[in-house]
Amino acid sequence: MQKLLLPMIGILTAALACGCNSAKSPAAVATDVAAARQQASTEVTDTRKDAANNVASAADGSSKDLNDASAKAAYDVAVAQADGDHSVAIQQCSALTGEAQKACTERADAGYDQAKTHANVTRLSKLQ
Repeated sequence: MQKLLLPMIGILTAALACGCNSAKSPAAVATDVAAARQQASTEVTDTRKDAANNVASAADGSSKDLNDASAKAAYDVAVAQADGDHSVAIQQCSALTGEAQKACTERADAGYDQAKTHANVTRLSKLQ
C-alpha cells in the first residue's frame, strides 16, 4: 500500500498543477462573473448602510468623532468596492490560460493592493 502512495501523490500533484491554469468555458466564466458582480454589489450596499448608521451614531458626539466615523466609513466602502472589483477581475481571468491567466491575476492583485492603499491614504488624510 505504501508503495502506491507516493506515485499516487505525484500523479495527483501533476494533475492539479496542469489544471490550475486551464481556462473555464465562456459560459462558466460569464456565470461566475455575474455572480461575483452581484455579490460585490450586495456587499458594497451593506457596507454603505453600515457606514451611514455609524456616521449617524457619531453625529451626536464631537466633531472629531464625526470626522473619524466619516473617514472610517469612506474607507470601509472603498475597501468593499476594491474587494468586489478584485473578485470580478479574478473571475474574468479564469477565461484565460497559462501565462495570460497568471499575468491577469497579477494585474488584478496589483490593482486590489493599489485600491486598498489609496483607501487607507485617503482615510489617514481625513483623520488629520
